[in-house]
Amino acid sequence: MNDLEIDYPDGATPLDLNEMGGLIPDYITTQGELNTLERDNVLEAQTWAFQKPRTGMLNARFAFGLHKRMFSRVWKWAGTQRRSGKTIGVDWTQIPTELAGLFDNTKYWTQHATYSPDEIAIRFHRKLAWIHSFANGNGRHARLMTELLLVSGGQQPFSWGMNTSPGVLETQGPLRHEYIAALQESDHEDYARLLQFARS
Repeated sequence: MNDLEIDYPDGATPLDLNEMGGLIPDYITTQGELNTLERDNVLEAQTWAFQKPRTGMLNARFAFGLHKRMFSRVWKWAGTQRRSGKTIGVDWTQIPTELAGLFDNTKYWTQHATYSPDEIAIRFHRKLAWIHSFANGNGRHARLMTELLLVSGGQQPFSWGMNTSPGVLETQGPLRHEYIAALQESDHEDYARLLQFARS
């Protein structure tokens, strides 16, 4: 394993030594190189994901397969459930149960129009990110899953604040700060800030 040290932005999930050992390229030595490789891999997955309508996406098989597509060139554990405790997320043994409940709830909300399409998507996003199924990449994965959910229902994907604020959500800055703050408010069933952020 190389001597790469990761500078985690606020709200990111630190990797343990075993997870760091899953880094595939042996030439990565800087945070910038890692960010670039992950960004390219995620963009490839986004292109694939939006090539056709994604019906039947609300299940663990699709969710885990999407994560693998997003990070398969970077991490050996891409697309596999985490098996370590984190500062956020459910106990890893509860991930399958929590995911099944989220997918069932989302199907029910959609079929019965329990909330507006945007609120369904925001509630889905918040819970998926909170479950934290993977060692890392949970926010990016949850955002892409949410965009696919919106598009599958005939809605426009969220902008995640990028229409009004510069920057990217993966690195430290005002955009990420607002995103994390909005997520934290949604932990208390207050989704207004996150809804506004997602469409700004």
